Amino acid sequence: MVKPVHFFCRAPQATVVCLVGDFNCWNPAAHRMQRQADGSWFLEEPLAHGYHQYVFLVDGTPNLDPKASGVTRNDRNERVSLIAVS
Repeated sequence: MVKPVHFFCRAPQATVVCLVGDFNCWNPAAHRMQRQADGSWFLEEPLAHGYHQYVFLVDGTPNLDPKASGVTRNDRNERVSLIAVS
């Protein structure tokens, strides 16, 4: 089962924000976020049921999501955000 998930990143100073995670093989080119008028960034991504690891790449720098379900470590032992989709 796939469910649309809304991702928001507050980074008004950024020029490019991408969503990378286990659902796109950590590929920064796969999910570029859209800048909103207030300086936040938005993306709707359909995700399968389960837990997913991700980070926001803000101008190439990884940033955790403060609204994530939690924080964990990926296969490279880097801290990443965790979201539960049900």
